[in-house]
Amino acid sequence: MGPLKLNSKNLSEITAAATAAGVVPIEIPTFPRGNAVKEGIVHIGVGGFHRAHLAVYVHELMQKHGVTDYAICGVGLQPFDAAMRDALGSQDHLYTIVERSAQGSVAKVMGGINSYLFAPDNREAVIAKMAHPDTHIVSLTITESGYYYNENTHELQSEDPDIQHDLNPANEPKTTFGFLYHGMARRHQQGLKPFTVVSCDNMQGNGAITRRMLVSFARLRDPKLAEWINTNGHFPNAMVDRITPQTSAADKVGLAKDFGIEDSWPIVTEPFMQWVIEDHFCDGRPPFEKVGVQIVKNLKNVEEFEKHKLRLLNGSHAIIAYGGQLAGYKYVHEVMENPLFRKFVWQMMQEEVKPTLPEISGHDTDKYCETLVERFSNPRSWTSCPVFAAVELAIWATGPFRRLCFTAAAWFHYINGVDDNGNKFEVQDPMLEEIQTKARAGGTNPMELLSIKSLFGDDLRNDKRFVDTITTALKDISRDGVIKSLPKYID
Repeated sequence: MGPLKLNSKNLSEITAAATAAGVVPIEIPTFPRGNAVKEGIVHIGVGGFHRAHLAVYVHELMQKHGVTDYAICGVGLQPFDAAMRDALGSQDHLYTIVERSAQGSVAKVMGGINSYLFAPDNREAVIAKMAHPDTHIVSLTITESGYYYNENTHELQSEDPDIQHDLNPANEPKTTFGFLYHGMARRHQQGLKPFTVVSCDNMQGNGAITRRMLVSFARLRDPKLAEWINTNGHFPNAMVDRITPQTSAADKVGLAKDFGIEDSWPIVTEPFMQWVIEDHFCDGRPPFEKVGVQIVKNLKNVEEFEKHKLRLLNGSHAIIAYGGQLAGYKYVHEVMENPLFRKFVWQMMQEEVKPTLPEISGHDTDKYCETLVERFSNPRSWTSCPVFAAVELAIWATGPFRRLCFTAAAWFHYINGVDDNGNKFEVQDPMLEEIQTKARAGGTNPMELLSIKSLFGDDLRNDKRFVDTITTALKDISRDGVIKSLPKYID
């Protein structure tokens, strides 16, 4: 028998077929859906990450704890969102997540998304949904560009044509802030509380940015409504984490072959996921803590978790990415299979990064480090060694930092686009021309690159200890290559 199309009526057959075939049991939703539940969350931007993250937490609340008033209504604002509308609509808004690890793959059918609205079809329906009394949260995964946030001035890009369009009262909304404004305005007219706006995008201070942009937009339309939003609305800051590669045709074929499910748009991801969020909700919230969400008191608490993630995950990922590329590796897990890289990463975490981190009550930093090493070593979730747009380098303390400097030196050398065996590779970076010119001019002298003020501060350029250490590392890598240099940086 061929694969079964994913939809509500086929769920029992899908599990029965998997059992008969000796496949690991496939989890399916057993909770009520459709009109039997309330849609308490409206989510803008139903992409891969949302369906692997917030929608999973909501599914688990419904499945394990009987929560029936926080199902998700997905919303697509852009023309390209029609593909998601069609994919989810063809299978009763169900979709499959395949969690891959070294131990194998597990398939789960998710049911937390209950319906989907495609704004270009009916913009009024989206506004009415946001204004509905059942709606308590409007969540977002709209990528950084969707916030119209000027990183230099920290102001709304009010001159953007799309924002200008939405500021005209004669026009229907196009942008996220246009829809949020209309939804808030209607709730105000109806005497309802504002909905809580939850950003799930991977940005520091995402809640504060969302508040500032929406209030700024509202002030240009209706200053009184802007004040009402600013006074009564809540925009919790949050940190999110889960590796979610883009779905490929091979993922769909593999799902059909291995689990007997025909899914128009499955998700392949890792078992790990994390969500840390402030407990700032103005109109109620689900009991997220019951399914592993870390609820914290304030922005400072979120920032503490962010420091752990940014310094431990991103710092380690940098040496794996840049050093691994220079050493000729293609995949992240291949880098971690090399005992030199593995030991370097662990010692950098423990001896150079960990001492700079704030203590978090109830958070085991060593266990988090072990989890990161396990994630990096997962051959099923990381794809190729990533190419980052820029390196964010920080010297956090006056303690040991030679491995951090080696990591920075690896990036400096990587920019040249030639690995240790003389093979050329493509470097992707918005500043490529400038940084590559300076990298090649500087050679083993880091000062050319350190002169770029948009990337590095005076504290680095003027720190003799740092400059001397990174210069030594650059000379080591240039002369001997990454692999032969690593033993010098391992105890």
